[in-house]
Amino acid sequence: MVTNLKIALAQLNPLVGDVIGNIDKLISVRSKLDDSVDILVAPELYISGYPIDDLVLREDFLDLVDKGLENLAKATKDCKSSIIVGAPRKEKNTIRNSVFVIENGEISTFRDKYELPNSGVFDEQRIFTPGNLSGPVNIKGVRIGIPICEDIWKENVIECLAESGAEIIISINASPFTLSKNNERLSVVISRIRQNELPLVYLNRYGGQDELVFDGNSFALNDDGSIFLNCKSFEHDISIITFTKDDRWIGKGDIIKSSTKYESLYKALVLGLRDYVKNNKFPGVILGMSGGIDSALVASLAVDALGPQNVHAVMMPSPYTSNESLNDAKEALNFLNVEYNELNIEDSMKIVDKTLLDFKGPDFNIGITEENIQSRLRGLLLMALSNRFGYMLLATGNKSEYAVGYATLYGDMCGGYAPIKDVWKTDVFELCKWRNNNYSSFFLGPNSKVMPDNIINKPPTAELRDNQKDTDSLPDYNILDEILRSLVEKELSVQNIVSKGFNEIEVKKVSRLLSIAEYKRFQSAPGPKVTDKAFGRDRRFPLTSGFSNWN
Repeated sequence: MVTNLKIALAQLNPLVGDVIGNIDKLISVRSKLDDSVDILVAPELYISGYPIDDLVLREDFLDLVDKGLENLAKATKDCKSSIIVGAPRKEKNTIRNSVFVIENGEISTFRDKYELPNSGVFDEQRIFTPGNLSGPVNIKGVRIGIPICEDIWKENVIECLAESGAEIIISINASPFTLSKNNERLSVVISRIRQNELPLVYLNRYGGQDELVFDGNSFALNDDGSIFLNCKSFEHDISIITFTKDDRWIGKGDIIKSSTKYESLYKALVLGLRDYVKNNKFPGVILGMSGGIDSALVASLAVDALGPQNVHAVMMPSPYTSNESLNDAKEALNFLNVEYNELNIEDSMKIVDKTLLDFKGPDFNIGITEENIQSRLRGLLLMALSNRFGYMLLATGNKSEYAVGYATLYGDMCGGYAPIKDVWKTDVFELCKWRNNNYSSFFLGPNSKVMPDNIINKPPTAELRDNQKDTDSLPDYNILDEILRSLVEKELSVQNIVSKGFNEIEVKKVSRLLSIAEYKRFQSAPGPKVTDKAFGRDRRFPLTSGFSNWN
């Protein structure tokens, strides 16, 4: 009877589509393991990367996955650690999200994902066919249940595994980060353990992939619900678990300190940006630096993600730009050790005004038009510099602005990536305060203050007209964000929000602004999802609608 089992959890960062690279990385990890390790575990769909979307529908890609699995099997001919790893699997006219057990030079068995998520950012029912309820697999003489991600969020799969003799559960995952996700995962796992009295190991991937960020944060609990292992957040981590059996299996591992809310959020934004730039092979990034808090935060994130040498800033003052803003921008960039240029747009504004002078028509929204021209001139110049030097342009808008449409298409919305697109303005302030007082070896920026206090403390303004303040046309951000959270993340009606004590006129105005800005968000740059419901593939509304209860 087997009474000892040693497991290595490989919290890795696969790249979608890079089958060869992902397998080489896993083989390298395996080669460095102690010979006493019985099983090496890799995340959900590790071989292909995740989310895979329609790439998995290509026959040539699936052939590449099959060849990759064969090569991985060859690496196990040494009869050392077995491998549990996720990959897509074609079966006749269907494609499954599967987990493979590879050992002794061959694929010994597999299991298919039973619960396919189809909400929020997940669209697995579109491309995968669900598997059947199955029993455990025998690895090194131990009956191990190997559910895949969503399989543990409902009762059926673990219940079936327990009833068919599983001794330990090892769940492979590709679970994206949100601020609430860690607590949700832990709650689900504790529920499954209470129902089935089996130890459960939860392995998650880490890394940025398009609009998703995976935080790692893998963990394991014994059959009494006690945590005996948790892994690093947002980082590569190979963790060792030792299981021993007397009358039941007991696991031991390392427990590290958990991250705070704003540490997690800041690291998620850094990792999402870092991987997007690196994996798309940009030589660096460029952004417009206004002296406001949003561009200051984006500059800080970019430096922490890529290093100051790979970040380029441009200040583009107009007649409405204050000396205070210019000085704040320069001071922030000096803190970050980022080189910058200054391009004054006043002459360009005059040229556009003169060009439009003879255009006949009604003066509709002439004030807004002039403001948008400034923003679009800045977007034009930044995109020109992006084209010339190959740097990716970062859009600096936050979620509150995108929600109410206080962002200009082909202006400040220009960019290849929007790092704080899913960050509410109130959280922007908190992130800046946090970073000014904290540092991590995860960052490539300075171990010091990254922006002047004045940027954080002064009233937000777009500076597109004289004496402009955001609160001229919007509620205070503390109120605005609460209204928007209720509308966007909770999908509450105007009447419901008003019943909670908010001003009816303000709620109706914000709701209307949210509705009419849908077309802008549809054209916005991708950005990392960090809240429970992000704009884009997570929250989908029609651009044209006759629904009239917005206000």
